[in-house]
Amino acid sequence: MKDAPRLYVEASLSGGAQFDATPEQAHYLSNVMRLTAGSEITLFNGHDGEWRGEIAETGKKRATLRSTDLLRPQAAEPDLWLVFALVKRSAVDLIVEKATELGVSKLLPVITERTNASRTGEERLRAIAVEAAEQCERLSVPEILPAQSFNKLLTSWEPTRILYSMDETGAGRPIAEVLAGAAPGPAALLIGPEGGFAKSELDALDRLAFATRVGLGPRVLRAETAVIAALACFQAIRGDWRQSSS
Repeated sequence: MKDAPRLYVEASLSGGAQFDATPEQAHYLSNVMRLTAGSEITLFNGHDGEWRGEIAETGKKRATLRSTDLLRPQAAEPDLWLVFALVKRSAVDLIVEKATELGVSKLLPVITERTNASRTGEERLRAIAVEAAEQCERLSVPEILPAQSFNKLLTSWEPTRILYSMDETGAGRPIAEVLAGAAPGPAALLIGPEGGFAKSELDALDRLAFATRVGLGPRVLRAETAVIAALACFQAIRGDWRQSSS
């Protein structure tokens, strides 16, 4: 099954379940992969596990898919959110792709004082996340929220979820040291905008009991690089933090 195309679908998956592919999936299977009725595929939907499937039938610009056998049951995944200040479009696309590959369960774009962008293109970002999930063999696709103001995010934050803020000022403790001594529980990583957070925003974070400043080392990193570095550190050190698969 390793060479079989892997597709995320919205339909429920069970033995013998049959449903239509999206027009984009039908085009991909028929015109790009050159597959026909009977060809094997792999299917997942984020809650029913991963299934062996097949193309039941094809037609002009359409395809019917069928799930046949369970390959992997749905498993618990890291309960990790990523909060990131909006940056230029290409960088946001990369952030979404890599955050999906590194197991983030929810992405929350925010608008800060120094943010130069305000639109996310949610449908485009959702498509990027789906494709990344298909490629990296995870069993779910992260939720992507609409962009909101940084202040609104902080005032509505659930304090039981620790917020680790990547601190470019050098005041934060090393991320490895902080994570190694932290208790398991819901967590989120916060990546600031180009140019860093404004002083008022740093002061607001310092007043919150659930927020902790951490450092990624002595170098000044681009936002997208900081996302990848922080997520890789988290998964390497505390990748055992899980959420329910239900």
